Amino acid sequence: MEPHVPARNGHGSSFQADLESGQKALAEGAWEEARDRFSRAAVADPGSPEANEGLGWALQWLDEPEASFELREKAYRLYQARGDARSSARVAMFLGLDYADFRGMAICMGWLQLARRALEPLEETPEHAWLYLWEGHLARAMEHDLPRASELAARSGQLAARLGLKDLELLSVALEGLIRVTAGEVEDGMRQLDEAAAAAASGDIEQLDSVVATCCFLMHACERVRDYERANAWSERIGAISRRWRVSSVFALCQTEQAAVLIGSGEWIAGEQLLIDSHRDLEAKRPLLAPEARMQLGELRRRQGRLEEAEELFRETEPRTLAILGLAAIALERGDAAEAAFRVERLRRRSMAEKWIERVWALQLLIEARLATGQKREANEVLAELDGIARRVGIAPVMAIHSLARGQILRAAGEPDEARHAFEDSLDAFDRTGTPWEAARVRLELSRVLFDVGRISFARQEAEAAHATFERLGAEGERRKARELLERIESLPRGVTPRSQARLSILSRREVEVLQLVAEGLNDREVAARLNLSEHTVHRHVSNILGKLDQPSRTAAVAHATRSGILT
Repeated sequence: MEPHVPARNGHGSSFQADLESGQKALAEGAWEEARDRFSRAAVADPGSPEANEGLGWALQWLDEPEASFELREKAYRLYQARGDARSSARVAMFLGLDYADFRGMAICMGWLQLARRALEPLEETPEHAWLYLWEGHLARAMEHDLPRASELAARSGQLAARLGLKDLELLSVALEGLIRVTAGEVEDGMRQLDEAAAAAASGDIEQLDSVVATCCFLMHACERVRDYERANAWSERIGAISRRWRVSSVFALCQTEQAAVLIGSGEWIAGEQLLIDSHRDLEAKRPLLAPEARMQLGELRRRQGRLEEAEELFRETEPRTLAILGLAAIALERGDAAEAAFRVERLRRRSMAEKWIERVWALQLLIEARLATGQKREANEVLAELDGIARRVGIAPVMAIHSLARGQILRAAGEPDEARHAFEDSLDAFDRTGTPWEAARVRLELSRVLFDVGRISFARQEAEAAHATFERLGAEGERRKARELLERIESLPRGVTPRSQARLSILSRREVEVLQLVAEGLNDREVAARLNLSEHTVHRHVSNILGKLDQPSRTAAVAHATRSGILT
């Protein structure tokens, strides 16, 4: 929202020409020209709020934020002294938004309150519409108040339409789309974001700050719902916009999300370079936003198997959600399921209704940790919560994680066939989302359960596919797991299946014979007669069987042994 430059009595034509030329240069992205023109105007009249504001904007786009803030604060005071409430509100509003990236939310909210106070006595103006929009954005991003965010975005769009503010009307559409995606209305929300992004790319949105916000809203939505196909389709256009306006640092946070998209879709080399570049820009020019890039780099390092580096990056960026989840996943990888569960439970207690992708990942990690410590009942309780999210949202990434968790619980319960179906559903869903690392991890789960039931050739096929993917990506830790599973498969003696191994390793041959007769319905006396044993010995064998299989009754032991291949 560029400064308005009205005609000023009492100044020469040269001063007015510099103001108008500076404004034109700003609109065209000619930042150096704008700086020179407004500088001349400010020298001619140091008390001109228009000259100070315009020069402040030019320096902001030229990545000189401190000088920009000083000039725009001066412009705010000069507008106030003139009694121009609209202009002072405009300057205060955009100072607040920029301060959020440099000095934190407290200062941001202070300046926004100054803008509200200046606008309170006035009839609705364009500044009101802009303030509604940015208050809606903060209600979504910082307060997680989606109903209020939606109300403010709609209010902004309606006022923009009445006042003929096309840029703002389209930006309001983009914000409404992002809010709907956050609320789980993914299809409708993404459609609105596509509409606004098309307008930004085609030039229908003219003001640069509106273009930047629209692109970042879109990329944020794509990254949070793992819509990598849509994100990659728009990335080239967004890059062209950044180059056209020569404002790469302004797009740096957006580039962090683009990097996350690249990593998710398997382009790790390109994603890593983009993360390094965006982190450099953010550290230099928007330091409060730099932790986001470090956290995403931590997630890449975790996937690469570089756990020490990942842990350090995550610890630097706590208590952000992704950092806590990353630390929990590392603890689980190292065999410390108790620490993993502790971290996820801490996160689970937060209000995460609007962060459903992060929540489903947290719940799947918690299920894995509970199973690792033998807490099957607790794992099923967590699955019930995950079921509810899957029913409400139902997009492919959520369904993929949900099916993965179901498969893990079913395998632990000794139901390999049902587990296999769940893992196959998860694999199909991850394949649809274009997330090769996640898909390959599910292939390993599927390979293990196929191995359990004696489908050796299929188990080998899935493990080989997973190994190839991990090798291509550079995921060394997961590649080693795939290699170990393949070696285990290859080491199985010809004609021996995991089921037959289970019969030999879990129960003795005599115990298998006893259990087989129990399965046929014989009591202890009848089993003793059949095997020429004493009834006391049979009773002891049955007690040992129940203990080894961890089952409460003969019926349960027979059912478990049948499912797991001990009985054929």
